[in-house]
Amino acid sequence: MSLRRRGTAAAALAVVGAISLAACSSGDDSAGSGSKGGSDKKSVAQGGKDFGDAAAKTAALGTDAKAGQFPRTITQAMGKTELKAQPKRVVVLDVGEFDNVVSLGIKPVGYAPTEGSVGIPSYLKADAGSPKNVGTINNLNLEAIANLHPDLILGSQLRAADKYDELSKIAPTVFSIRPGFTWKENYLLNAAALDKTAEAKTNLAAYETKARKLGTDVGPNKPTVSMVRYLPDKIRLYAQASFIGTILKDSGIPRPENQQIEDLAVEVSPEKIDSADADWIFTGVYGPPKATKRDTTQSNPLWKNLKAVKAGQAKDVPDETWYLGLGVTAADKVLDDLHGFLVK
Repeated sequence: MSLRRRGTAAAALAVVGAISLAACSSGDDSAGSGSKGGSDKKSVAQGGKDFGDAAAKTAALGTDAKAGQFPRTITQAMGKTELKAQPKRVVVLDVGEFDNVVSLGIKPVGYAPTEGSVGIPSYLKADAGSPKNVGTINNLNLEAIANLHPDLILGSQLRAADKYDELSKIAPTVFSIRPGFTWKENYLLNAAALDKTAEAKTNLAAYETKARKLGTDVGPNKPTVSMVRYLPDKIRLYAQASFIGTILKDSGIPRPENQQIEDLAVEVSPEKIDSADADWIFTGVYGPPKATKRDTTQSNPLWKNLKAVKAGQAKDVPDETWYLGLGVTAADKVLDDLHGFLVK
């Protein structure tokens, strides 16, 4: 089936259904099930059969078109998408895509935020323009998307595989496999659709240089860093295959042994919070803190006896960059924060 935009906005609206998006968790992980595309979502979610290969598979996507060449065909997670001309009206379906396009000088016309943070991320506001809300990542408003007359929609298979057919009838749609630890590969895929590959590579190179410098500035005796995130229904210790995990790895910052795994995260209970022990602990909270077990956990003697807590080295960090950012701008902010904490 052709993925090019078909007909007028009225024709697009005719295909907008009331299919509800299966529930997803926040941040750079999990998937829905039970609807069209659900099995694909599960396979790339935490622990899914295709989880570990997602970065390499995403790196193989993109285009062989030269800079400035249109029409161009983008190979993406859901097939092939033809773009007749360089996109000007872009709708982004997650924070990572939002970060990506803004970093490339594009103001999206539409944006789907997370349920835990429904506004424009503060670190993008200065350059983001005024994108219209098109629902949330877990509850897309297809009519609102169609009304914006986009010429490109950017999202991921993990988030919205079951909306792909409807979206691709509104405008050419390019999906990565998943958000999270694949953020660099996703960036290059988005850039390929926007004819901004050179700019994306420059920005990634600057990030890599900055990450290496952080490792150098911390010095040879690097402290261990533990990543704790409180969500409404779980507590997670984030591992290597996560957005923050890639940043720490790129910087050469060591992790506790139980977080040195190629997975998104390890889930723990308040009664097992001693497994978060490290020289430094950085905590994020998704949504309202009172909806999580943060206060209960941190009043627990196990928490108070952690090495980092007793040393005054357990710090709250911005969830919107450290966990929800999922792009090069957020990664740059995280490096700045880490430098402020770890470099004396």
